Amino acid sequence: MENSDQYLTVTALTKYIKRKFDVDPYLGRIYLTGELSNFRLRPNAHQYFSLKDDHAKISAIMFKSAFEKVKFTPEEGMKVLVTGRISLYEASGSYQIYVDSMQPDGIGALYQAYEQLKKKLTDEGLFDLPKKRLPMFPKRIAVVTSQSGAVIRDIITTVQRRFPIAQIVLFPALVQGDKAAADIVKQIEHANEIGNFDTLIIGRGGGSIEDLWPFNEEIVARAIVDSQLPVISSVGHETDTTIADLVADVRAATPTAAAELAVPVLNDELLKINQYRQRLFQAMNQTIKIDQQKVAKVRESYIFTQPTRLYERYIQNVDLAKNRLEQLKDGYEQNWQQKVDLLTNRLSGRNIQQSIANQQQQLANLEVRINQASRTIINNQRQSTAKLIAQLDNLSPLKIMSRGYSYVTLDKEVVKSVTQLTPNQTIKMNFEDGSASAEIKEINKE
Repeated sequence: MENSDQYLTVTALTKYIKRKFDVDPYLGRIYLTGELSNFRLRPNAHQYFSLKDDHAKISAIMFKSAFEKVKFTPEEGMKVLVTGRISLYEASGSYQIYVDSMQPDGIGALYQAYEQLKKKLTDEGLFDLPKKRLPMFPKRIAVVTSQSGAVIRDIITTVQRRFPIAQIVLFPALVQGDKAAADIVKQIEHANEIGNFDTLIIGRGGGSIEDLWPFNEEIVARAIVDSQLPVISSVGHETDTTIADLVADVRAATPTAAAELAVPVLNDELLKINQYRQRLFQAMNQTIKIDQQKVAKVRESYIFTQPTRLYERYIQNVDLAKNRLEQLKDGYEQNWQQKVDLLTNRLSGRNIQQSIANQQQQLANLEVRINQASRTIINNQRQSTAKLIAQLDNLSPLKIMSRGYSYVTLDKEVVKSVTQLTPNQTIKMNFEDGSASAEIKEINKE
């Protein structure tokens, strides 16, 4: 049997290694650069975080007294310059750096990628798109998250407590690692393809920027924007803001808050329904009571108690109208009777035969005057016509030819010049009492 004295305890080995770290002159004062990871600001307390680069990570602690001297606010993903010493934490057996001072040194690669994608999507207007409204009473809720994490348990517990009639359907997806983004997009699209959901929740628990990075991928952001279902994003802690949070329709600080945003409290809604029912019942009773009072008041009115009063005024108006009509009729009769009497008196006072004789005499006088005027007009017209005939006769070609003149025609056209004639040509000479044919023998121009 081997001697047990040769075996060291874990504590002894850890103390030995810690001693090596503490006495190593190269580890007593370290100048280190890296990105802040898993950094959560703890006010008035020691700060615990990690420093990392592309290939390694180291745990770090900065005591309150040293952190109070830092002039800026460290943020997740920020690249920093730190000084400190390396030692071993015996309780966990892990080595870590105890930071004495910290200065900013640019921005980490992941944080820079986050800002670049955020600017790109901002320029495209994806963050300003209209947000879809969450249904007030969802029947089925799709949840895209890890099936083994605390997120789905918190959501199920909260929904069952608040609105147990809603159905939760899990679409399990990777939420960390290189393949997580594609898996999240696949499950978002799957939930939309099924189509019978009212709300979609995506999320995961807290972690470093590396752990939450799948929710900062562009394909995840565009899948959320393209979703037909309203999306609630619940990624990380309240201080974490991912691209998925910015493009989602609603952002929740925690999975529990996401479930609370997705569903109402059933008991509260039932209480509201009962309150509305009571208010409606009271309002109806009040309306009926008021209407009953109106009916009672109408029944007591004179219309029902003394209905004859309803048409008394109209009877009086009819009587007045009759009296006025009688008066008007009597007035018209008297007026027309006076006119008839006046005309009768005028007709009886005249000699109608004498009037007719006078009119006949006037008619005879008018006939004589008309005959005289007609004869005068006819004589005047005859004299004017004779003068015109005489003037026309003086201008007549026959009158001229009677004085010994004649005219020559050639082919029924009047010859006006010797240039129209040629020797041996036959012409026609026209006289007052006839015509004669002649032959041109000689032409002399003058």
